[in-house]
Amino acid sequence: VLFVRGDPVPLGEPQLAIVGSRNPTSGGQRNAADFAQRLAECGLVITSGLAVGIDAAAHRGALASGGTTVAVTGSGPDRVYPARHRGLADEIAARGALISEFPPGAPPRPENFPRRNRIISGLTLGTLVVEAALRSGSLITARLAAEQGREVFAIPGSIHNPLSHGCHALLRQGAKLVESARDILEELGPL
Repeated sequence: VLFVRGDPVPLGEPQLAIVGSRNPTSGGQRNAADFAQRLAECGLVITSGLAVGIDAAAHRGALASGGTTVAVTGSGPDRVYPARHRGLADEIAARGALISEFPPGAPPRPENFPRRNRIISGLTLGTLVVEAALRSGSLITARLAAEQGREVFAIPGSIHNPLSHGCHALLRQGAKLVESARDILEELGPL
């Protein structure tokens, strides 16, 4: 069962997950917002997890373009986590959807977030990892996407930035290197 706050229609439309660090660089946040904005302008629904950092930047980028975004939460659909994203959650519900497999009233718990990640990857045609450390929930989402037969994309970064190491590991494992939104659209076009 999925609980939905907002419009369920976007759940049936082509989606791309954008995930990454909760403590990104300013460049990482800009990349997430820019990619989300451009891809939403091209008709993709941008899906992420409403977390601080890359997730929030992706949601905001999609909204800035007038596009649609879906937030998959690790709590009940009525419990916004983190609380500072209440306004963002309201915007998402008005122009997209907040979804959760957890019933109303369910609090955010650490064990809920890996479960949430499988829904993020399962709803989408592919997952773009913007910045991620080697031990990251974003890499869990990417692994789940690959296991579910979805595309995995990664943005490379500096070898000196620990937040690039997770993306580089994905690239070594066969993820598609991404430098522009066009790279993603070319891969997803046939799908």
